[in-house]
Amino acid sequence: MIVPFALAGCGLIGGEEEPAEQPGRAPAEEALAKSRERVQAYLDAMVAKDVAAGRSQLCAVLHESFDSAATGPNGDFADHFEVAQTEITDIRSGPVGQEVSTVVTVAVGKREADRRLLFTVTRDGLDWCISGERPGGHNPTPEPTPTPEPTP
Repeated sequence: MIVPFALAGCGLIGGEEEPAEQPGRAPAEEALAKSRERVQAYLDAMVAKDVAAGRSQLCAVLHESFDSAATGPNGDFADHFEVAQTEITDIRSGPVGQEVSTVVTVAVGKREADRRLLFTVTRDGLDWCISGERPGGHNPTPEPTPTPEPTP
């Protein structure tokens, strides 16, 4: 008897329409917007050194590893460096979710270095969260070049 209540709580049966199912909002559009929103919030948390805000952008499965590594010597929230600038450079669909490429400028003293990070953002139930982070990223997708109209 507990299973139906659990499934209703997870949104698997009954309930309201999910945002992607609402008229006027395409699933791809929602994925793009939510991915950008989650990664930007994480990047903002890195700049502010707000570990709790960064953790809240991650999927629950990553919380334990984040807690042990976030402020360590190579962690995103390490005390020995400052995040001087962040930029989202590309968002595209990947094999396990939306892949968000970023460039993070890290400063130690007067030295600065750009680091490319690739975040994977997935849907977890009704919400979106960061499910992975690794070095690297995609080059920005070039804007399509308009095809000139033939002249009569």
